[in-house]
Amino acid sequence: MSRALRVALTFDAEHPDRATQPGSTAAVVSTLAERGVRATFFLQGRWVEAERDLARRIADDGHLVGNHSFYHARMPLLSDTGFRTDVRAAESIIRRRLGVDPRPWFRLPFGSGAAADRQHDLLAGLGYRHVHWDFEVKEWRRRATAAQVRDDIIDGVLAQGDGAVALLHPWPSVVPRALPGIIDGLLERGASFVDLRDLERVPDGRAAAVAS
Repeated sequence: MSRALRVALTFDAEHPDRATQPGSTAAVVSTLAERGVRATFFLQGRWVEAERDLARRIADDGHLVGNHSFYHARMPLLSDTGFRTDVRAAESIIRRRLGVDPRPWFRLPFGSGAAADRQHDLLAGLGYRHVHWDFEVKEWRRRATAAQVRDDIIDGVLAQGDGAVALLHPWPSVVPRALPGIIDGLLERGASFVDLRDLERVPDGRAAAVAS
């Protein structure tokens, strides 16, 4: 009997700070729906304000929704009060616009502060846990190609094994082009797609180098 190979694709939906093609996130959501793949989306509060219908579709399609802060700031730079205000603001708009509770799932923007207890303690006080990742492929790089992103995701999953948590962003134009190949390639290798609720182990970043 072959070993289980569960994969959690996680997407950080936010206002991009790099060039992107309009419609990329919508194309990612459509591909996931067409292929019947569940994923986890960490939603920035201001992005939910700007993309209300698309954010609602993510929730309505059955994807797990997490909190990705309101302003997408590097959270260690905020005071304790500022940190709590930012997290609560994002939670409030997710609840109001999407009708879902994002707790306990939170992803620190850029993973910044994931190795420090302060951020984890503040999040715990708000009912959250930081969700890091096992690997990322930096698909936002200007020279990234769909083939590279596809191959790097598949290789990362195979290297990590069962329960792999992959970090992606839906806004780079290369991602919707790579996603069908990622899905097909992993299915061919016996993988199944799950959200974080299906995993016994979720990385918290304390032992990982902080990614930028």
